[in-house]
Amino acid sequence: MISPPDAGSTDAPNRSAAWLGDGGKNGFIARHHLRQMGLSGKQFDGRPVIGIANTWSELTPCNAHLRTLAEAVRRGIQQAGGVALEFPMLSLGEPFMRPSSMFYRNMAAMELEETVRANPLDAVVALTGCDKTTPAALMGLASVDLPAIMLTGGPMLNGRFRGRSVGSGTDIWRMTEALRAGEIDQAEFSEFESALNRSAGHCMTMGTASTMASLTEVLGMQLPGAAALPAVDSRRLVLAEDTGARAVELAREGLRPSAIMTRAAFENAVVANAAIGGSTNAVLHLLAIAGRVGVPLTPDDIDHIGRRIPLLVDLMPSGRFLMEEFAYAGGVPGLLTRLGPHLNLHAVTVTGRSLRESMEAGRVDDDNVIRRWDDPVQPAGAGIAVLRGNLAPDGAVIKTSAAEPRLLRHVGPALVFDSFEEYSAVTDDPALDVTRDTVLVVRNCGPRGYPGMPEIGNLPLPKVLLDQGIRDMVRLSDARMSGTAYGACVLHIAPEAAVGGPLALVRTGDLISLDVPARTLGLQVTDEELAERRSTWRAPQAPPLRGWSRLYADHVLQADRGADFDFLVGASGDAPERAAF
Repeated sequence: MISPPDAGSTDAPNRSAAWLGDGGKNGFIARHHLRQMGLSGKQFDGRPVIGIANTWSELTPCNAHLRTLAEAVRRGIQQAGGVALEFPMLSLGEPFMRPSSMFYRNMAAMELEETVRANPLDAVVALTGCDKTTPAALMGLASVDLPAIMLTGGPMLNGRFRGRSVGSGTDIWRMTEALRAGEIDQAEFSEFESALNRSAGHCMTMGTASTMASLTEVLGMQLPGAAALPAVDSRRLVLAEDTGARAVELAREGLRPSAIMTRAAFENAVVANAAIGGSTNAVLHLLAIAGRVGVPLTPDDIDHIGRRIPLLVDLMPSGRFLMEEFAYAGGVPGLLTRLGPHLNLHAVTVTGRSLRESMEAGRVDDDNVIRRWDDPVQPAGAGIAVLRGNLAPDGAVIKTSAAEPRLLRHVGPALVFDSFEEYSAVTDDPALDVTRDTVLVVRNCGPRGYPGMPEIGNLPLPKVLLDQGIRDMVRLSDARMSGTAYGACVLHIAPEAAVGGPLALVRTGDLISLDVPARTLGLQVTDEELAERRSTWRAPQAPPLRGWSRLYADHVLQADRGADFDFLVGASGDAPERAAF
């Protein structure tokens, strides 16, 4: 039998030794329960204990293959001399969760932080995929600041429908509108449904999942090449094994997320997000993650850094291709070779090397997918724009590359709805008083107002306009939209209507002016009139809240702060609250 180290021994370098290396009652309790699972005792000799945080769930179909990846990660940990202990992390599935998966992002981050802090772990591998699982893991790992490495699950293979590639989300919106307009029938729509998602993995468009996977790699928190490789490519299992082995090295080296996710790393992520045509959701998530590691980052920073970068990656919804082509064209490492002069190449990555060293093997194999700087998909400034004005004093965002260019400068009368449900009830009304110049306004859909800031900002166009062949119009809300969506949708308006932001004061018929090149969003109503309206405004009556809903409503910050909780901003460290027993 292998004896534990002497009680009170201080020469064990691992954090887990405080549990497993104790020679008294506490150590006995920790070790004998591991023996209950069949561990031999060799694991108690000072080997690093690596947690595998797995967001596998059948309620999150995009993450349903992570069990297989976890076994490959385990192999890598064991081969490198570590002990692997897998545990579940709250899984946030975009297709099913109501009112919104964003409503639970902070819960998942909090759960991961507390689980890691409370247990005998020396490092963590987080397996994620679907939209909110990746930022939630980054937020939780940033807060506990234990050595950690991410592995995203990879995108699905391209959808194939009637001889062409189709993309998750993006083509759903197109086909849905075609069905409503009578351009296709229900049989064709059902056939399309069966052909879209044909393998394991997350959305293969440059939606939020692909965006956050790519930015996780650029931030330096996952191995080079891991973001774009298809979920079903056998090379992803090799990456998983390498990730497990690297986690053991991280435990021994002590390299922590706070040393990786620096201001330089976040600036790199903003540059990359502009070049890939990334999701507007990335703005919220980057702000929240930066807040956890104490890095100053504002929406204006994201605008100023990103507007000098052209759109180089030709992927839906802003372009033609999908993640499979991006992977084969060179993926994130290939893209970084083209962004090099605009990156902070000294930034440290989870490899222990600089970004410059980590991207040395990168190359571009298809200039049609990852375009040259002198031949972009769209010129600099076509990415995410942050707007300000009397309608959005704390900011709003629009994805310029996804909107019809004619709408980027627009003045039109508002048509206002106090809820998404109210608008949905009249969307197909042939008598709806709306024209192509109308500005649709749907409010009370922000962090507190819904609650949870749902992805409804790409409001379906009124059927009366679809019948006229119109496929885009200006739409304003304090909500979000899917990263796979498109259109002239102004989102994340802050402060939101439910807390008395100016959006709450807009009335049908008011003129709204949008000028994306000038970064302005204005309501053409006098200050005196707005003051009069404010004097009679009353907050929407919220239903009685309890549990998570109550905690969320009491503590969620506005969109310009990443919609994190006020008491979670800043790191807390890895020390348990108290020593046990």
